[in-house]
Amino acid sequence: MTATTDPRPPFLSVEHLSVRYPVHAGVLRRRVGWVKAVDDVSFAIARPGEALGLAGESGCGKSSLARALLRLIEPAAGRVVLEGTDITALGPEELRRRRRDVQIVFQDPYWSLNPRMKVEDIVAEPLEASLGWDRRWRLARAHEVLEAVGLRHDQAHRYPHEFSGGQRQRIGIARALSVQPRLVVLDEPTSSLDVSVQAQI
Repeated sequence: MTATTDPRPPFLSVEHLSVRYPVHAGVLRRRVGWVKAVDDVSFAIARPGEALGLAGESGCGKSSLARALLRLIEPAAGRVVLEGTDITALGPEELRRRRRDVQIVFQDPYWSLNPRMKVEDIVAEPLEASLGWDRRWRLARAHEVLEAVGLRHDQAHRYPHEFSGGQRQRIGIARALSVQPRLVVLDEPTSSLDVSVQAQI
């Protein structure tokens, strides 16, 4: 019996991805070098529905890699190919449209939510940016997703400072799921929460 290989390309392919940050010095803050945060990383996710975990010590570049997957920061080298589309080669307008397909839940629920926005607007914001739905439909979808992550309907009108850390992270998860993305990147979404709340999330 001979083994057969799947001819389809992987759902997500990360090829030789590198991220670096400039080092500045002096009164004029001139660039004097670079710090490598991610150096030549490659991996693949074969099919939708699969999960891949990346482990490493604090400061090893996991968050930089997560942000580079969405081009929240620009990679210095390499490619991110999602379902045959090279994300790293997209222009600004096309990238904005494809952001619906890839969403992120950030590590820290305290700084990742806009304190001046109501929770329903935070969750509805990706819908406006990606789909441009009517506000009434965006808010209806936001309420639906908030309830799905365990928040009450009446809490949608509150501001982030009125919630605990675990509740804020639920809001972040709802925001990521609101547009029904093809890929969700989780950047240690429970690391800043206590153990009992981690289990709930």
